[in-house]
Amino acid sequence: MPKGFYLLILAQFASGLADNALMILGVCFLQEQGHPGWWSPLLKFSFTLSYVVLAGVVGPIADAFPKGRLMASMNMLKLAGVVLLLCGVHPFFGFALAGLAAAVYAPAKYALVTESVPASLLVKANAWLEVSVVLSVLLGVALGGWLTGWHKDPWINEAFAIFQDLPPQLAPTQIFPAFVAVCLIYIVSSGLNMGLNSMDARGTRHPLTWHSIQWPLFWKNNRQLWADPLGGVSLYVTTLSWGVGAVLQFAVLAWAQTSAGLSLQHGAYLQALVAVGVISGAVMAANVFQIFNAHNALPWGLVLAVLLPCMALTTSLWLAVPLLILAGCAGGMLLVPMNALLQHRGQKILTSGRSIAVQGFNENLSVLLMLGTYSVLLAWQVPLLSVMLLLMLPLLAAVMPWRLKIRWPLRAK
Repeated sequence: MPKGFYLLILAQFASGLADNALMILGVCFLQEQGHPGWWSPLLKFSFTLSYVVLAGVVGPIADAFPKGRLMASMNMLKLAGVVLLLCGVHPFFGFALAGLAAAVYAPAKYALVTESVPASLLVKANAWLEVSVVLSVLLGVALGGWLTGWHKDPWINEAFAIFQDLPPQLAPTQIFPAFVAVCLIYIVSSGLNMGLNSMDARGTRHPLTWHSIQWPLFWKNNRQLWADPLGGVSLYVTTLSWGVGAVLQFAVLAWAQTSAGLSLQHGAYLQALVAVGVISGAVMAANVFQIFNAHNALPWGLVLAVLLPCMALTTSLWLAVPLLILAGCAGGMLLVPMNALLQHRGQKILTSGRSIAVQGFNENLSVLLMLGTYSVLLAWQVPLLSVMLLLMLPLLAAVMPWRLKIRWPLRAK
């Protein structure tokens, strides 16, 4: 791997750790403030909205500026979102600002990998990146769950006693120390990002112009990537899979609290089991797949689709544990080669930043639509089994190219 690659992985891990801990703290904050349960998925909705709304802008920004410094700046913008939330701003606005920063951070991060790693190592690089992302989810969710009870520790209460007389305009919350800890992680991640300039120097910069950020140009780029035989199929798979994964994150929490009788804190630990499976799947995918045979990963989508209703049917915690791990493993085996193929084709057809922005637009639009639907279903009190059966449909649709196009266009270059 190129020099600086593992520093990028560490920086990504720190940033993702804070993002996922913040999401759990946000759910706890909403519950603490007495908001209805169906608001919780809307936190993720507001966080993800910028990926879609600003899709035509974030790619050219990633291509125009030093990516390490840009990523560091975006982590500080996430910190600003947390501060605004603590200052009494509506939680959705605070998470929307953090999501705006994440929307710019993502194409810079993936473009840096695509530009710095040769195509022969791109699946392995994506496996490393996926492991860091999933580890940040795993530990971030666990950290968020642990931090929700941090205020009960006498030592923490004593250390933060100085903040008890804060101005009254600040939002009243018992988990103020937990938000401070997340802010410190964002600061550490920014420091790590600043060390990525050596990798950044190898990338090609494209000037940021008014023409480059206009929506018609982005829409043209979007059509180009969809029209590519290999890029279109991989984009189809990752788009639908991301939406399902976002809903699954909250469905596991709902199952843990309703079917298993667990608290939010212990439900967050159970949610992290999916991440354990994704890590194992990503490691296996790195050893099994390369760019030329990435299509062989598609049947894993069928495995994941079958597991969803099985998880909803079980009421046994001990049976749910292996099912969640297996579901995560199937997701890792599916997404790592698909992401690598998509990045490879995207760099060939567009620039690295623009292709990642197109990917982010489609994947996060899928997240928004599915989370919005999930919130409506929760508000209507639709049973979890019915929700899981509905989630099967996009997953089955995602692997349809495997069934309808047995002969992939492998001769596409």
